[in-house]
Amino acid sequence: MGNSLSIENVSAGYGSVTVLSDVSVHAGDGETVVLLGTNGNGKTTLMRCITGQVVPSRGTIVAEIDGERHNLIGLSTEEIVDLGISLVPEGRRLFPRLTVEENLTLGAYRQSARERIAASMDFCFEVFPRLKERRTQLAGSMSGGEQQMLALARALMASPKILLIDEPSVGLAPILVARMIDKIAELKTALGLTVMMAEQNFEQAARIANRGYVLVHGQVAFAADSVDDLRNSDVVRRLYLGVG
Repeated sequence: MGNSLSIENVSAGYGSVTVLSDVSVHAGDGETVVLLGTNGNGKTTLMRCITGQVVPSRGTIVAEIDGERHNLIGLSTEEIVDLGISLVPEGRRLFPRLTVEENLTLGAYRQSARERIAASMDFCFEVFPRLKERRTQLAGSMSGGEQQMLALARALMASPKILLIDEPSVGLAPILVARMIDKIAELKTALGLTVMMAEQNFEQAARIANRGYVLVHGQVAFAADSVDDLRNSDVVRRLYLGVG
């Protein structure tokens, strides 16, 4: 039974401002798919469409969870999370005045995850030993790297099948970006996740992605079947590699 995500011909925006125009992307079972694009090109809006925070003006968004298809458009964010889709948002969006442990507990919101809070927290502390050391510390007093660890761990507390990650490298030093990307790859393999990741850092994203898309001005400028195709794309070479 597979876990996949299919976005077909989605257009969306805010009021009279159109941000996405006819966007189609797909993440197959067990894949890591990267959405490349600089700020303002629609990556976060697409993530918000998938999670029910923005309702598209047209198009379809379908998630397959354990082999069962679900139309996400029209569902609330709560219902989408309850299906097994978690988001690590841009900017982390932690509860700064709550402790590490309290933030993690709130991540186990959906009913099936509540039954496994203790086991899930033990897993997160095993994967991120620094969080175990900081379990009673307020989230807002942690470093940027520690907060990103916590944001990722909080999403895992919901026991997701599909994990959405929006700009994990923002605000982190290069060495921390590399460690975070490696950790995402490790978790994807260990938990059998399907991952869709929005990212500006091409070289880091390319290390773990199976394939990807480039968004330019709210449209898919290039769809690649492999990382090699991405690297050889004129769009990627111009925007990210300084060639052409």
